[in-house]
Amino acid sequence: MRLGLQVSRFSWEGAPASTGATWRAVARDADQAGLASLWVMDHFFQMAMAGSPEDDMLEGYTTLAHAAAVTERIELGTLVTGATYRHPGILLKTVTTLDVLSGGRAWLGIGAGWYEEEHLGLGVPFPSTRERFEVLEDTLRLAHRMFADDDRPFEGRVVRAERPLNHPQPVRRPPIMVGGGGERKTLRLVAQYADACNLFDTGLGPEGIPRKLEVLRGHCEDVGRPYDEISKTCLARLTMDAGSPLPEGVHGHSVEEAVDRLGRLREAGIDHVIASMANTTDPAAHDLLAEVVRRVG
Repeated sequence: MRLGLQVSRFSWEGAPASTGATWRAVARDADQAGLASLWVMDHFFQMAMAGSPEDDMLEGYTTLAHAAAVTERIELGTLVTGATYRHPGILLKTVTTLDVLSGGRAWLGIGAGWYEEEHLGLGVPFPSTRERFEVLEDTLRLAHRMFADDDRPFEGRVVRAERPLNHPQPVRRPPIMVGGGGERKTLRLVAQYADACNLFDTGLGPEGIPRKLEVLRGHCEDVGRPYDEISKTCLARLTMDAGSPLPEGVHGHSVEEAVDRLGRLREAGIDHVIASMANTTDPAAHDLLAEVVRRVG
C-alpha cells in the first residue's frame, strides 16, 4: 500500500505573503514523512464543494515545480488536469519539464474536465462532454508519442500537431493517471492508455470500489491489457488527529484508525491511497502520517 497526500486548499493564515513558505513546509514535511506522492488540484477557481470560487487557488504545475525544488523523493502530480485547460502539446511539454527538473518524479494526472465556471471566467472554451472526451483521448494518445520521442505528425479526432517534438525527453516516462469512475468512457480510457485509475472513496466507499474495478477489469479484457499492470488509486478524506483544532464536522483519525481504513481499502483492491487532510499545514499531522506509512508499507 502506498500513501500520498492531496493539497486542495491554499487560503492559509497570512496568505498570500506567507503562501510560498507554507507550501514549501508542507512539501518538505510530506517528503520527510515518507509519503509516496504529493498532489494538487489542477483548478484555477476553488470548487464549490471545498469553498467558494474567491478562495485562494494556485496554478498546479507552477506549484508542483516549486515543491520539486525543496523535496528529494516524493512523486508529484495533479489530481487531475482537465484536458481542455491547455493545448495538449503544451501540457505534455509542461509535464515533461516537471519530470526533468524533479529528476523523474512527475505524473500526468488527467481527466475530461468539468468545471464550467472557471473555463468561462478565464475565457477558456468549454466544449460539449463528447468533445471534451475526444480531447482527452487525443491527449492520451499524444502523450504516448511525445513521451517516447516520436515526433511524427499527429492527427487525432480534434487535436493536430505537425511535429510534436519533446526535447529533453522525460527522465522517467511520467505515469499516466486518468481520474474518474465513469464506467463506459473513463474506465475504458484507463484500460487503453493509462498506468493508473483514480476513484473517490467518498460516495463509493470500500463496498463500491470493487464493482468499479470489475468494470475496469472487463475493459482490460476487451482491449487485451493485463489488469495487474494498472495501479488502482483512490482519493480519501483522512485527517490525522494531531491535537490541534479541526474544522467543524471533520473527524480526526488516530494512527490505528488510519491503518484500519487503509487496510479496508486495500482489501477492496486499492494499492495507492491519496489522503485529503484538513490540516495539511500541521507538522504534527505529518509525523502521524509517517507512522501510518511505516505501519502499512
